[in-house]
Amino acid sequence: MNIRIITEAPLWFIVFCLLAGAVYAAVLYYRDQRMADAAPWLRKLMAGLRFMTVSILAFLLLSPLLKMISREVEKPVVVVALDNSESLVLNKDSAFYRNGFPEQMKTLIAQLSEKYEVRTYSFGERFREGIDYTFKDKETDISALFGEIETRFSDRNLGAIIIASDGIYNKGSSPVSAAGRVKVPVFTIALGDTTVRRDLVLSKVLHNRIAYFGNTFPLEAVIDARRCSGAGTTLTVSKNGQTLFSQKIDIKADAFNLSVPIQVEAKEAGLQRYRVALTPVGDEASETNNFQDVFIEVLDGREKILIVSDAPHPDVGALKQCIETNDNYEVESVLLSDFNTPLKNYNLVILHGLPSPSNGAAKLLTDIEAANLPVWYITGAESSFSTFNALKAGISIQSTGSRNNDAEVVLAPNFPLFTISEPAQKYFSKFPALTVPFGSFTASSGSTVLFTQKIGSLKTNYPLLIFGQQGERKTCVLAGEGLWRWRLRDYADHQNQDVFNELVGKTVQYLSVKVDKSFFRILTKGIYSENEPVMIDAELYNDSYELINEPEVSMNIINEKDKRFSFTFSKTAKSYRLNAGQFPVGEYRYEARVKSGQKVLTQSGRFSISPVLIESVNTTADHQALFNLSKKHNGDLLGVKDLAKLTEILNAREDIKPVIYNPKRLVDFINLEWIFFTLFFLLSLEWFLRKRHGTY
Repeated sequence: MNIRIITEAPLWFIVFCLLAGAVYAAVLYYRDQRMADAAPWLRKLMAGLRFMTVSILAFLLLSPLLKMISREVEKPVVVVALDNSESLVLNKDSAFYRNGFPEQMKTLIAQLSEKYEVRTYSFGERFREGIDYTFKDKETDISALFGEIETRFSDRNLGAIIIASDGIYNKGSSPVSAAGRVKVPVFTIALGDTTVRRDLVLSKVLHNRIAYFGNTFPLEAVIDARRCSGAGTTLTVSKNGQTLFSQKIDIKADAFNLSVPIQVEAKEAGLQRYRVALTPVGDEASETNNFQDVFIEVLDGREKILIVSDAPHPDVGALKQCIETNDNYEVESVLLSDFNTPLKNYNLVILHGLPSPSNGAAKLLTDIEAANLPVWYITGAESSFSTFNALKAGISIQSTGSRNNDAEVVLAPNFPLFTISEPAQKYFSKFPALTVPFGSFTASSGSTVLFTQKIGSLKTNYPLLIFGQQGERKTCVLAGEGLWRWRLRDYADHQNQDVFNELVGKTVQYLSVKVDKSFFRILTKGIYSENEPVMIDAELYNDSYELINEPEVSMNIINEKDKRFSFTFSKTAKSYRLNAGQFPVGEYRYEARVKSGQKVLTQSGRFSISPVLIESVNTTADHQALFNLSKKHNGDLLGVKDLAKLTEILNAREDIKPVIYNPKRLVDFINLEWIFFTLFFLLSLEWFLRKRHGTY
């Protein structure tokens, strides 16, 4: 280490510091008569102590700095990363990769560690430190490896990257493109089997997540076969061991692909598990890719929407077509004069042009209120506003004469009831004007406005689309007609009706959804993948419907064999969260319990764990991808048998060398502890000697 002293003033000013110390000591000990009778050696010692003390203090006034230059040698960092995905052990060499290969890798790492700083990682469905030889990852994301390396070693002496993989990736981007910013050699170790072996694969099962009780729902099985020409298989769909669908398939080529459409009837409500399978053709590379389990939520009935109008109108058709794009809704549109169905079958009523002067719809309005149904009112030029205002739907409309206005849309800021996408928010102002009555519009207290009216160039505070609440019943009022033009304009500008569908869809969803008034709620997904943790949230409310989380919430999760797993929720800011970890594939029940005051509250439900089989779909190693990666980054592709040569290859390269740093550090003298203790010692010793002599 090289050490130098630097000061703000020239270094020869130290002479003045020494002179100041000498003058001070001489005056104190040779002109002060109190020390005249002291022994000469004692006076010289004390004078020397004072000389050093004053000289050091004077030197500190020069603001001296200690400049230290050290020499550090940083070894090259060599990253060794292993593909821990399942595909490596789905071939005939699985025993080698579980037993012999780990020892070879450990030997390689030990050899590299003699000259390099070796950092080891595993990758697959996620990136992690250390090498894991379990080969249990359900996905392979090689691109994530390069992102992590760039983040961790951007300011280090990274010498080389060694990747041991079969080259198969099924998540993230291509490894060649992901490694685009890597500036060091990339060496790849080719694992797996490149032989195209005889294999029958159920590649995909396409399906909807939701079906409806009593209806049929579609599945589509995508079948791939390699080197199976002349063989036959049977595609089946079963539930609880009962076959629901069966079809024989003849494989007519070595490279065979077929998509089979399937229709299955939903005979039970709830979360249902179906197995789609292919019978083996014999001598396959793997039979684990011959089946897939799919989980479908079978709902017991759709939400039913009733549109009642006073007369035929294009608004009704536009609304009906829009709402029917969502399979969760079943829409019925009728004229009031033709309607005589009990309202108990519906979840939301949309009234267009009602009440009107010719038809006050008194019975219908009474039945709606009695059924406590949410209502969306769309007023028109022929509406009876005196009757409408008596409904107290959230807005009062005072129409003047029979004249109308054209009102354009102005989006109200900070609308809280539901979220609207940014593209939709920007586009609303381009909607064509609606026909509204000439008059005044007054929002009721507690109502929430989404749109206000722009009449000509004047922006008013008159509501155009407003939401209200009557007890537990939600209401909505669109104070104008002609929204069918909104749908046409949306299509003309975008070749779709996404903005219009979003507005109507979210309005219908907000109005039709029932408010959960339970004090204890469990929030969970219906389906989890086998490689993701089961995360469950819980909410607890007091009698004032305020969130609380003082009591402890417990949960039992029960598998198909009635084995119970007990958990306790962790507390968050105002609610609860449980990370139950990963579970095997299957169906599970849960029972949650909490004691709030004197009440014991419980909730129960179900969820399923679906398998992740993507690793078994393709088990043929892609060594060409590894070769391209190494070639692009000035590295080499090596086989497992060449592992012993890798250390020699790295040692022979001129671009993988240690880096020598000469870091500089400046330290203020006044911050050095030994300076303080030196001064303290000098002054203390001088004080002790003077005290002993009797001067102090």
